Amino acid sequence: MQQEPMRSPANLDFTSEPTGEDDSEFVLTPAQEAAMFSEYGTGDDSADDLQDPDAENTDHLDQSKDLLQSADPNSEMRHFHNHYIGNMDLFADKQTVMKYLDAHQGWFRRCAHPFKADPIGETGYAMGIGKVGALGFQVDARVGLNLLPPDANSVYRIVTIPIPDQKPQGYEVDFQAEMRLEEKTLELRAGEKLGNDPLITSIEWDLNLTVSLHFPAFIQKLSRDMIQKTGDSVLGFIVQRVSKSLTAKVQDDFHKTHAIKVPKQIKLRR
Repeated sequence: MQQEPMRSPANLDFTSEPTGEDDSEFVLTPAQEAAMFSEYGTGDDSADDLQDPDAENTDHLDQSKDLLQSADPNSEMRHFHNHYIGNMDLFADKQTVMKYLDAHQGWFRRCAHPFKADPIGETGYAMGIGKVGALGFQVDARVGLNLLPPDANSVYRIVTIPIPDQKPQGYEVDFQAEMRLEEKTLELRAGEKLGNDPLITSIEWDLNLTVSLHFPAFIQKLSRDMIQKTGDSVLGFIVQRVSKSLTAKVQDDFHKTHAIKVPKQIKLRR
């Protein structure tokens, strides 16, 4: 699935620069945070507020990394959004693809790796994204997802569900996704031959995601614009990176489990 790359503030592209130490960690590097401060400022006197009063001549960016304070549950919730549209092709007819998608107990957890996906009932999963953060504030992000069966129009939906026994985390996630399937006859170039008219199933993916957060006091002292742009950019990067990983693995897993060898001349979208 493809998404137009989201340009982060100060022309800092998270899609090409790593954040955390591994594929399940999304924490801004000091250089990325510095670009945010340069572009948006810190608000009134917030640079001083980010410093440890007992420390002398300490850069506020380095110091903010140590201020992993708990979120204030009484603070105003800040909302961050991302709309993702993508696509993927599978080299099979629609009915075969639907049977595979319906049996998600067999592929979802396998393809979600390195992200952890613990089952919730028959159709749900508690998906752990890992550490997510910026500006000295981090959360260990998890979201409950319910993979609903297709409707009469073969539209699959994934929606947010509560994670059983999980204590309040200081954040809320609203995940609303639709996945539409369309069977197509593959168009071949002049001179190409593949026997019978080959079929592919195109999957169109549409995600609307909102994450709402309570922040600790020192984050609230930063400019609203900086907080909003940082949050939206980090969220966009996470969505793109997770979707890219999951899509590639699902496509490969489908063809492997069905013993389908895609001809070299066929370029499937992913």
